[in-house]
Amino acid sequence: MLLLQEAMNERLYMGLHYHEAHYAYYPRGSFYKKHLDAFKGRESRKLTTVLYLNEVWEKSDGGELVIYDRSDSKLAEVLPQLGRMVIFLSDSFPHEVLPATKERFSIAGWFRID
Repeated sequence: MLLLQEAMNERLYMGLHYHEAHYAYYPRGSFYKKHLDAFKGRESRKLTTVLYLNEVWEKSDGGELVIYDRSDSKLAEVLPQLGRMVIFLSDSFPHEVLPATKERFSIAGWFRID
């Protein structure tokens, strides 16, 4: 993650200070409603990262990450397959996790400026 942080700071002048992350476990049937990762009034999260840890995942398993633009148009639907990483601006892209038919695992993280 340090190399990514350095590249973002060097090339895009993002001023990222550190990366925080957590291991996410979603039981079968769970989901996450549409939201932004940057909290109103506390926009220290600048860049979101999601790394998927699911060894075998098919479209029929559900659990996709759906990313929208500010006009609520769908930009991407990402299957949570092993080794896949998604990176997006925390304050610019609302997203949700659709219900899954089996357990789902990932590491979600945020590069911060505070």
